[in-house]
Amino acid sequence: METQIVPISKVRPNANNPRIIKNIKFKKLVASIQDLPSMLHLRPIVVDEDYTILGGNMRYKACIEAGLKEVPIIVASELTDEQKKSFVIKDNVSYGEWDWDILGNEYNFEELDEWAMDLPADMFKEDIDYSLLDEEDFEQELDNMEGDVRRALQIPFEAEHYEEAKELYNFWVNEGAYVGAMIIEFLKEERKNAGL
Repeated sequence: METQIVPISKVRPNANNPRIIKNIKFKKLVASIQDLPSMLHLRPIVVDEDYTILGGNMRYKACIEAGLKEVPIIVASELTDEQKKSFVIKDNVSYGEWDWDILGNEYNFEELDEWAMDLPADMFKEDIDYSLLDEEDFEQELDNMEGDVRRALQIPFEAEHYEEAKELYNFWVNEGAYVGAMIIEFLKEERKNAGL
């Protein structure tokens, strides 16, 4: 199978594709296609012999929104109807999981946000765990974090406050503040005020 470039009008969306993308994530997908159109050549839209999409429905919609007139495709004409249905689901299943240490140390969280990285809600705990602050060598651990060593810090917030949280984070980073240290100091003060 080889990649072909075809007019986008020749490709047909799959009405039975159960995967959707909405609002801000769709806008981010459109932006990513505009920023890196070669991504489509590296991961073309997969269609059947009738040019109905089997893999890439959301990329197709984002390509239309981005104003593309042509798209790269691969025609999978050898699949049975059952294999086509299976492909639609399997193409959208995520088998792996993120390594949060690598993400925290090697990637910029603002870029991950721009790339529509999805953080699962179940990774956040309701209660704040202050036990780290009980460590006798906590101050030494903070000193060890300084310099070029980066660590990830996760802060739970409600989805409707995302833009405010992002603005606040960006403000302090632009002011040159080390946001993680500010949060640690705040937690220490909260703990002290709570008499813990």
